Amino acid sequence: MIVLGVETSCDETSAAIISDNSVLASVVSSQEIHSQFGGVVPELASRAHVRLIVPVVEKAFKDAGITKQEIDGLAVTYGPGLVGALLVGVNYVKGLALALNKPFIGVNHIEGHIYGNLLSQQEDVKFPIIFLIVSGGHTQIVLMQDHLTYTILGKTRDDAVGEAFDKGGKLLGLGYPGGPEIDRLAQEGDPEFHRFPRAVLKNDTYGFSYSGLKTSLLVYLNGIDEQEKKVHLNDICASYQAAAVDVLVTKTIKAAREYKAKQIGIAGGVAANSLLRSQLQLACDKHKFNLYLPDLVYCTDNAAMIARAGLEHLKRNIVSPQSLNAFPSLILESAV
Repeated sequence: MIVLGVETSCDETSAAIISDNSVLASVVSSQEIHSQFGGVVPELASRAHVRLIVPVVEKAFKDAGITKQEIDGLAVTYGPGLVGALLVGVNYVKGLALALNKPFIGVNHIEGHIYGNLLSQQEDVKFPIIFLIVSGGHTQIVLMQDHLTYTILGKTRDDAVGEAFDKGGKLLGLGYPGGPEIDRLAQEGDPEFHRFPRAVLKNDTYGFSYSGLKTSLLVYLNGIDEQEKKVHLNDICASYQAAAVDVLVTKTIKAAREYKAKQIGIAGGVAANSLLRSQLQLACDKHKFNLYLPDLVYCTDNAAMIARAGLEHLKRNIVSPQSLNAFPSLILESAV
């Protein structure tokens, strides 16, 4: 089955074509304009998607070496995300599906990240899997019992870990996005230089909270001068990153043990974080879990992951109607 995937949930305009588990083409156009504002500007993102959607899709077909009539179906992100950005992709795919007389499916962006991980696995995956979803907008622990079957065990009460990294980077003067810069600088720093707090939520075993970590960094920086910050920047980054990652690893391992899942996977933009990948690998080795790591190219937003998730729906004849709308606050739910 050949599937076209389209992703426009935030500031990447992406199209991909897959054949079963093989990626025939993957095109991602990132919007650089947002860096000057320190975050994504929704209106600018929507306008950029309108300009880019057609050429990006056309390039995907050219790279794959196939025609539009050769695809078997289409998949598009319809939530969660920025409503204006989502609508560009949804309406484009609805129109193309109608013109080609092909089925299409609206895909949950979070589900897409999960399948971005599974797309990276060279061997058959085994269930159940505990998935740690970590991105700029989401921090969740999900039990995946089978394809398209999910139970959310816990999620953030306030800020996502990706937001904590980006806002932390802004406080440290690292620009946007701050997460990759913190990761890079932290590799030359001492994670024990300063002990930032780890949020433990009463009566919420698998919940997360990162607002306090951001506040603690602000308080710490207000207590030192610019020279001290400059001298110990790497150490501060390492300490801050360690605090963020420590909670993620601890709760993920706890969930896998409680739900007797021998497989653990991570997904989302923060799945590219080097400390998270290494610490989770060490913990999985210690507790005898199999760790599914996504290829770095499938960590950030891309359409290949949407196409791969859509493939599972379309194989089961699960399709969307032409009345499909965008849902910016869409929750991950089982489809079967």
